[in-house]
Amino acid sequence: MKVLFLTNIPSPYMVDFFNEFGKLCDLTVIFERSNSSERDKSWKEFNFINFKGRILSGLNIGVDGAFCPSIIKYLFKKEHDFIIIANPMTPTGIISIFFLKLLKRKYIIESEGGFAKDGKGFKEWLKKQIIKDAYAYFSTTDIGDEYFIAYGAERSNIYKYPFSSILESEIVNSSDLDSRRVNARKKIGIQYDNVILSVGSIIPRKGHDITIRALHLLNINNTGLYIVGGQASEELLALIKELDVKNVHFVDFIGKGEIQDYYSMADIFVLSTRYDTWGLVINEAMANGLPVITTDMCIAGTELIIDNVNGFVIPIEDYSLLFSRLDILLRDKELRVRLGQESLSKIKKYTINTMARTHLALLLNFQSQEL
Repeated sequence: MKVLFLTNIPSPYMVDFFNEFGKLCDLTVIFERSNSSERDKSWKEFNFINFKGRILSGLNIGVDGAFCPSIIKYLFKKEHDFIIIANPMTPTGIISIFFLKLLKRKYIIESEGGFAKDGKGFKEWLKKQIIKDAYAYFSTTDIGDEYFIAYGAERSNIYKYPFSSILESEIVNSSDLDSRRVNARKKIGIQYDNVILSVGSIIPRKGHDITIRALHLLNINNTGLYIVGGQASEELLALIKELDVKNVHFVDFIGKGEIQDYYSMADIFVLSTRYDTWGLVINEAMANGLPVITTDMCIAGTELIIDNVNGFVIPIEDYSLLFSRLDILLRDKELRVRLGQESLSKIKKYTINTMARTHLALLLNFQSQEL
């Protein structure tokens, strides 16, 4: 089976997926640009092993899109059994979709998630023209299904797949959690009894200010917050000074190997995001046996986290409720352990391996229907 996959950038987790999926089919991936303006240089370190990767030349637009008319030469060829478009709303993705419509070629639109808007205005009308009429849609959640339906998809043409950034081999054994925590804290030099971890770029959307405000309310001694994702912004430094918080630590962008130590040393993972179309750090925290607190505007949270089972989902901006949930978990080690064990159990269904196998199964099903 020959598959052509179109996406925006070779992010590390997607390259891992393509390398896994490429073991199962003859895969070619076209990237419209080499990196995102919001990511550090480590995102430029990719290795195409089990698939043919091509990075187009074009005019970069926005954070991770580009205008690359050269995509057309790849779409002219009729050598692929399936075309999957995972960048439908970027300039190159839009070119691809309208060109395939012109050629009357079938294509699949894939999305990691999204929240539909009210449908009003020219941009919403244009989005519907772009998204409708695909042969099929690959969605991660019920929220993702509703997003596609809002922009013209038929529910019967939507198919689920598990979205992830972790391999099966990267899920930690529950029996190793305590020893890994001790070793990681010694390696990093952690002196706190309790550690809260958050991972995400230092931008307002990630809600680090909410986490800091919640930390300020805690009355539990020897608890530290580590935020991995870059140097503190002026706004966050001003907030820390205003609240007189002493136990917040910022860690710059670090690679997958190094960040593993931070997941290992933590007791609780928090992502106070104001908006995330998925939030792969949730998968990563769960794979390290952590209870997770996140918001109802994080699609990974709404899909993977169940209140008082493996964490908590709270409304955005609600730092008082975040404080309450942190307070409960920090005072109850048995609860933390139980929720962390549930995270490990649930995340086994959400790996890059199952993501690749699900894609293959869906495409084989489509192929059999056409015979």
